[in-house]
Amino acid sequence: MDDLTALARIDSFPYSHRMREVMSASLLTGDPAMDLRTAIDRMQDARVSSIIALDADGLAIGIFTERDLLRLLAGTGPAGLETTLGAAMSSPVATIDSEAFLYLALAKMAKYGYRHLVVVDADKRPVGVATARSLLRVRASDALALGLSVEEARGPEDMAQVMAGLPRLTKGLLAEGQTAGNIAAVIASTVRDLTARAAQLSERAMAEDGWGAPPCRYALLILGSAGRGESLLTFDQDNAIVYDGGETDDRWFAELGKRINDMLNAAGIPFCEGGVMARERKWRKSLEEWKAEVHNWVFSLENQTVMYCDIFFDFQRVWGDRALAEELRTYSIDKASQSAFFLQYLAQHVAQMESAVGLFGQFKCKLGRLNAKKFGLLPLTAAARLRAIRAHITVTGTEERYTELQARGMLHEDDLRDFSEIRELLFRAMLVQQIADLAAGAIPPSARIDPTALDKHARGRLRWAFHRLHALKHVCGVGR
Repeated sequence: MDDLTALARIDSFPYSHRMREVMSASLLTGDPAMDLRTAIDRMQDARVSSIIALDADGLAIGIFTERDLLRLLAGTGPAGLETTLGAAMSSPVATIDSEAFLYLALAKMAKYGYRHLVVVDADKRPVGVATARSLLRVRASDALALGLSVEEARGPEDMAQVMAGLPRLTKGLLAEGQTAGNIAAVIASTVRDLTARAAQLSERAMAEDGWGAPPCRYALLILGSAGRGESLLTFDQDNAIVYDGGETDDRWFAELGKRINDMLNAAGIPFCEGGVMARERKWRKSLEEWKAEVHNWVFSLENQTVMYCDIFFDFQRVWGDRALAEELRTYSIDKASQSAFFLQYLAQHVAQMESAVGLFGQFKCKLGRLNAKKFGLLPLTAAARLRAIRAHITVTGTEERYTELQARGMLHEDDLRDFSEIRELLFRAMLVQQIADLAAGAIPPSARIDPTALDKHARGRLRWAFHRLHALKHVCGVGR
């Protein structure tokens, strides 16, 4: 596996754009039983280079392209056209999620020689297509390794190489002028993909070791900052399992959780000190057990509940049954939004968070460092989470939550603008500091920043951000 070399010179475009932004929406589909001549006529009329064959559920099962046509004619002549789309198509079809970053598509195309990738939504249904021709404008020669490194990782050693490349990737993207928010999203996406790969490899190894297939439907969830898509270069594991079974099934999932957590730890994503991992029974439950737990959280509040909610309500499914995970999300948000006491408790928690700036404008530092996570990111994300739960908003990203609130008329556009700017300033300050910490040999890098390392303008902007955040968090206060 190639190391991530020369990433400081990469083009940032593949890391800042998702497939839904660059795909062609001119998607032509057909039934496998369709006459091939009809399919070709439709391709010509639509001026597209491919047609996607769908099964009865609307899922892509094959693709027929101009190259397939040339191959068919070269092999059988015009007689080859007297067949069906299903008989002539290439199968299986290469797909990619619409939310995936472009670098993964480029990696797949470069490695496997794909000329077409079918872009699919959360339900695996086609929503667009990406062609090699349409992506020629992207210059990403050194950027391709990351996506394949995750997808083809054979164990923790391969995964560790990906993790080792993230600081160089981050430094390169910062040098390119990429937004810190997008960089955090790329880091989070990598952590999610590694977690999914660990689940895939662990599930396969369990089958080989005699454990058999999963006893029932399940989903592996990633929680916290990676669930929000907002990871920095300091992280640990926050994951959970929900399964659609009973107590007798837990033995299988306990083994799966242990193997996943051990593999990620060996790869450089350390165990969570608070034990928020699928190997722990508290974070590995049946759907009904999770529902009971959420009910207990929102109607029997304790201080510990706030910490759990800070992590849990930001979850994303990374492996397994999507419908099961979404049923848990729907139940959790519905139940939480019904408890006025719970919402008020969270609002008070946000309002009581300390400001980073003292009465005389000085930063509240400890040993020369300011805790940007405690004073900045936590109130920013907690306020967004509170408002999202109250409004039944299901997206988990902080920026997406604020954007949806503004779209519903529940947040002023000036407040949205300031929230976005504050978030960007905080992420950038923390990423720059973490890169500097790593260069100085500080492992792991800190969530605390040194304000004196910033120039006068940057310090002024950061001071403004903390002052404005202290006022803005009351936008999400009681009764809003």
